[in-house]
Amino acid sequence: MERIPYLGHTILKWQVGASSFLALPEKGARLMNWNVTLGDGSVRDIVYWPEVENLDAIASVRGGNPILFPFSGRSYDQGEIHHWRAPDGVRRPMPMHGLARQGRFRTTRLDEGGFSAQFMPDEAAKAAYPYDYEFVVSYRFDPRALFVELQLTNLGSQPMPWSAGHHFYFTLPWSPGRSRQDYLLETTATKQYQRDERGALVPFHRATARESLGNPNLIDLIHTGLRREVFAVTEVPTGNRLHFRSGMAHSPAGELAVVTWTQDEKSPYYCIEPWMGPPNAAETKVGLHTVAPGQTQKFYVEITLG
Repeated sequence: MERIPYLGHTILKWQVGASSFLALPEKGARLMNWNVTLGDGSVRDIVYWPEVENLDAIASVRGGNPILFPFSGRSYDQGEIHHWRAPDGVRRPMPMHGLARQGRFRTTRLDEGGFSAQFMPDEAAKAAYPYDYEFVVSYRFDPRALFVELQLTNLGSQPMPWSAGHHFYFTLPWSPGRSRQDYLLETTATKQYQRDERGALVPFHRATARESLGNPNLIDLIHTGLRREVFAVTEVPTGNRLHFRSGMAHSPAGELAVVTWTQDEKSPYYCIEPWMGPPNAAETKVGLHTVAPGQTQKFYVEITLG
């Protein structure tokens, strides 16, 4: 593991076989970049990171893997965005994608295979999500894979709702001369949804479980009702693949979601986002999970180069 000065901070670099991983654990537990050196000596970026001038607003940087906690996507309360209503009936603020991606973390494990970091909520985060808890993000890096786990432990006396997730920015295209039409997304989803302006889930019928990433219908689309906890993206001309596996113990795959998004047709990235459930889970209850007092829940994602 190597420490590298970067924009006034020290980022960490892991070289694991042909793969290199860059991360800044204390700022949002952010994985920044994953790249792999190919057999011909060229380097392929897997997880995209842009050129930035500073890290003051790292939460808004379109790159790496922002951690979405306690809720993924936009939260609503009775049609009003950026709010949620807790089980106690109180309406509270909830920023888009939650609190962790802009939050401070404390590194609790750092070794040659990865790191773990614990969220340290500030006063605003405590007011938005007023529970006694421990939220830990853990990464393990392998030569051709990464494994990340989100772990929430309820230290209090009240049940805790959550529906966390990841916002992976993947470099696309992978190879020179390719376009989005050359990439196939395959899931086991049986339902697709869009979100309306009040946060409700609207069924969408113009996409299937096998779609080209060139299909504009995939942008900001929620894939759920998964039959299995696996999905993949394939570069069709070469057969190169990214294999995904996500899940939770004692929770059926059907409650999970995969969200597909990119900013526009010129963006050098495409986001494939494993979530614990669709957005606005606290209100719709779709994909909402509850941690009982004294209990722990974990959501894992494994991504492998094929």
